[in-house]
Amino acid sequence: MTELPPRMRVRDVELMRALAHPLRSALLNYLLAVGPRTASECAVAVDSTASNCSWHLRQLAGWGLVERVDATDGRERPWRATQVGLDFDELGTDPSVQAAQLAVLGTNVATDQALTQRFVDTVGDLESDWRNAAAMNTYSLRVTPTELEELTAAIDALLRPYVTTIRTGAPAAARPVHASWRAFLRIEADGKPSS
Repeated sequence: MTELPPRMRVRDVELMRALAHPLRSALLNYLLAVGPRTASECAVAVDSTASNCSWHLRQLAGWGLVERVDATDGRERPWRATQVGLDFDELGTDPSVQAAQLAVLGTNVATDQALTQRFVDTVGDLESDWRNAAAMNTYSLRVTPTELEELTAAIDALLRPYVTTIRTGAPAAARPVHASWRAFLRIEADGKPSS
């Protein structure tokens, strides 16, 4: 198997702050999931206006995260993601870096929750094969930090060939699917880790 393209390493605090904006995050996630789309198509998907989406897409383009592509019909030119994903690395010790990383993380969690809720709200309307293929499993694991890193790396290696911006030659029946992996030390209601 050939080496898959890496995620863009994000270390710039200003870029992290820009990505913490919910609409920018939604636009980038949408383009990563579905491929090139016009600002008007983006507006429908993220519940905004075409002009607002255009402005935020231009901001993302300024960071090199999206770009215009040639229109197939000669009208509005679509936008596409230029990256295959983003890597924010481990949580920084500098307070400004940490705050920006946590802001992006918060936006990503909110997006994940919104997409999950949309699925739950509409699952009864989906075709049975998509309804039956969906999975929302939870596990309580007992692992070391090293084992958790290894597990996450193994899951990433399994999923990356299917990433929309990487995969070529997908079957005609393939559609964008939201998948997430959350794994972290369990914190109880009193704010302390489980033992």
